[in-house]
Amino acid sequence: MSVSLNVVQSATDPGHADRENEDRAGWNRTAVFVVDGATSLGDPVVRPPRSDAAWLAEHAVGHLDRGFAEGATTPDVIRDLNGRAAEHFAAAAGSAEIERYRHPTASFLSLRVDGRGIEVAGLGDCVLILRHANGGITRWSGLATARSREQFFARKALTQAGGFDSEGVTIRERDTLADLRARRARHNLPGGTVWTLGLEPLAADHLSMMRLDADLPATGILCTDGFADLVDNYERYDAEGLVARAETEGLESLIAELRWVEREVDPTGASHPRFKRSDDATAVLFRLVP
Repeated sequence: MSVSLNVVQSATDPGHADRENEDRAGWNRTAVFVVDGATSLGDPVVRPPRSDAAWLAEHAVGHLDRGFAEGATTPDVIRDLNGRAAEHFAAAAGSAEIERYRHPTASFLSLRVDGRGIEVAGLGDCVLILRHANGGITRWSGLATARSREQFFARKALTQAGGFDSEGVTIRERDTLADLRARRARHNLPGGTVWTLGLEPLAADHLSMMRLDADLPATGILCTDGFADLVDNYERYDAEGLVARAETEGLESLIAELRWVEREVDPTGASHPRFKRSDDATAVLFRLVP
């Protein structure tokens, strides 16, 4: 099946004006992809000037672009991406011993078209929503963790911290930070359940991947979890409604609505618990045509 990929528009917005946006998006003739750098839980290693999460996201999106353009398999692209990131990180660290919770990690999701059709692949909680020509909806993520579980931990963190701090986060509260560091340190370990972009080439062996049978023409959104909150946390839309609104009003309008919910409707997180008042949000609107 011959499929063409056309990017319609993209949008990205940092969760806080004074912090670097740690999301990235990219595309080329045969692929579209988003990367969501995980908030650092300690001092940066790769400097200056960006956070380690932003550095990894920038490294990743460039590497995905090159690898996909050259036709390498997705596992090979991820294996090389993480291997080169590990080399760069080790050079930046020098002789210092870096705690595992400070190792940079990121989620990603990609959609590729080739002579065999459509491939989607990911690590972590980025989201694909695709509306088929027959009206059917495919929603896919590399991580199938229930949203209710994340909301449980976010509500616990809000209680422990007494609400968001002056920068709109809860992760600096002592017990919350200790818990997040302990969980982050277990990422990308043999026998573990969470694998990401980062410093471990073995993550390539744990990719979530599928071949997608799409009824064309199809319209889709590829996004980070901060943008997907419009569906998953704030329940402003269902998946079909999100794609329809993106087509008619544009992605920037949806990001403006996202920020309105977070800063005006529920600024304390009481109704929609989360670790940050506003997360970085990135989305790409695209079409697949025969």
